[in-house]
Amino acid sequence: MSEPQVLWLPDPDVVGRSRMAAFRSWLAAQRGVVVADYDALWRWSVADLAGFWGALADFAGVRFHTAPRRVLRGEPMPGTRWFPGATLNYAEHALAPGPGEGPGKGADDPAVIFHREDGVRDELSFGLLRQRVAAARSALASLGVRPGDRVVALVPNSPDTLVAFLATASLGAIWSACSPDFGTRAITDRFTQLAPTVLIAVDGYLYGGKRFDIRPTVDELRAELPSLRATVLVPYLDSQATLDATVRWDDLLAEHCDAELAFEPVDFDHPLWVLYSSGTTGLPKGIVHGHGGIVLEHLKALALQADLGPGQRFFWFTTTGWMMWNYLVSGLLVGSTVLLYDGSPGHPDLGSLWRLAADERVSYFGTSAPFIQSCRKAGLRPGAELDLTALRAVGSTGAPLPAEGFHWIASKIGSGVQVCSVSGGTDLCTAFLCAAPDLPVWEGEISCRALGAAVVALDEAGQELIDDVGELVITKPMPSMPVCFWDDPDGTRLREAYFDVYPGLWRHGDWIKITPRGSSVIYGRSDATLNRGGVRMGTAEFYAVVEGADEVLDSLVIDTSGAGADQGELLCFLVLAAGVSLADVEPRLRASLRTGLSPRHVPNRFIVIEEVPRTLNGKKCEVPVKKILAGMDPARALSSGALRNPDSLRPFLALRRAQG
Repeated sequence: MSEPQVLWLPDPDVVGRSRMAAFRSWLAAQRGVVVADYDALWRWSVADLAGFWGALADFAGVRFHTAPRRVLRGEPMPGTRWFPGATLNYAEHALAPGPGEGPGKGADDPAVIFHREDGVRDELSFGLLRQRVAAARSALASLGVRPGDRVVALVPNSPDTLVAFLATASLGAIWSACSPDFGTRAITDRFTQLAPTVLIAVDGYLYGGKRFDIRPTVDELRAELPSLRATVLVPYLDSQATLDATVRWDDLLAEHCDAELAFEPVDFDHPLWVLYSSGTTGLPKGIVHGHGGIVLEHLKALALQADLGPGQRFFWFTTTGWMMWNYLVSGLLVGSTVLLYDGSPGHPDLGSLWRLAADERVSYFGTSAPFIQSCRKAGLRPGAELDLTALRAVGSTGAPLPAEGFHWIASKIGSGVQVCSVSGGTDLCTAFLCAAPDLPVWEGEISCRALGAAVVALDEAGQELIDDVGELVITKPMPSMPVCFWDDPDGTRLREAYFDVYPGLWRHGDWIKITPRGSSVIYGRSDATLNRGGVRMGTAEFYAVVEGADEVLDSLVIDTSGAGADQGELLCFLVLAAGVSLADVEPRLRASLRTGLSPRHVPNRFIVIEEVPRTLNGKKCEVPVKKILAGMDPARALSSGALRNPDSLRPFLALRRAQG
């Protein structure tokens, strides 16, 4: 096959000023490591883990209170120990100014800009952010929070949430959050595992022009958390909101307004936060990341791969229930201004976030592949209608971005904008496939493997593949791999999750092709792979064809082969635009799939549904639906609290009943 079209080329002058170029120059001068290009730098970074991560810590100025004895001990996975003996604190890296107030973190430099969908705007300088974190830190300590205690939060993407998180981290306590639109079951499934000391919750939230009072949910939640010493209510919708037996957030901060900011030095792998797996089967797994691993990884990802730093404005549309919130707020580590948005990305219309980017002069705009596809189908032309001259990069994750999405960004946002399609996961709280300031962007491809990320494609025998599709496997450890799963003392569940298929190697569960150029394409989850007549294909290819049709708003493809059916069917479920019938689109979809993929991949049936089942983080539920159609009890196939839209399962249950 011919090489895909190049949509963007780096400007040599810009590359020369990039942090990646500065790092390469520093390596040559300080370490004697001379690399000719990104590929050579990547190869060195995964061949010499101690050399790379140790150099990065020095280059980035990591603030160790106690110096590490070495960079790593015990390279085989799992069980690698990074920077043993070192102590540090994440919050210090986010807040502490450099010498003489430091570049980008001066008292008057903007740290946080906040927008809510109803027009509320707020802005915090680094100086004001430090003051509020100091007050919140003292307040939490007065409520009994100590190092290692858990602070859980039912909160939106707002400045108060950021302040509460940084205060928790500064104490060496452990943070965990859920978005306020989560259902009671989903929240309790997560928080009850942690036996938290303090619960922080808002009175309600906004979405799509509607207001939702969640104080009854907070009451139910408190009853399930007997370990709580206090519940703090944040008046988010109503400044006068109250709730019995709670402490008001603003009152707490006022009582401690004169507190001094301090940072508890903790071990490198001391827990920073607990994130969660989707919980589609059983309780969500509590994924624990350490202070040091996240500091190192996010400094690398944001400063080097994304070229973010002082003077840049960093935005990613996310809620607190998605790991991209944790990634976004780490923009503070590199001195960037982080832009927080709370509300619907489609309210009052799909152009709202692009207008926000123009008004706030956003440098790096992050979103999801489905949002970009929605903008494309809606015919948006932000680059022609808005002043987006400050915008240099658009990031996309959450699902593979098809070639049409790349072209829409290049043609409707701007040909000078870098398309930064990235892929990673909650498991590592980062992207291990990403972009770089000194690499081209090829249509439909992720530009590179991240520095320090030894990502390969393996076949079933464990042999490495180039330019062919295989399992995504990480062959060497990374600092932000989980310290542990919560309540998994011997590591059994951690090993089962990642290391059972290829012993000693991290199997991520995606289907990937790595090209000879070092770029990559993700083809969907490997456990949802389509297998028709011996031809294996990822679901992402299927969705790229089907959802390329403007009349198709969303889709779900299920291959029932191998799921309890001797001769399974290939079923394609469609969410259609208003006024469109199946007869309008089915012939064209069949023809497109036949020519674009193969005759084997033309579905046996197309079925119209109202919505695709998605997890709370927006992932399509391919495998659980496949299990339900094969006859598995829905309660075993999928935890009820894991779905954003539980009613979306009804047509699949009806189909199973109809099939007998």
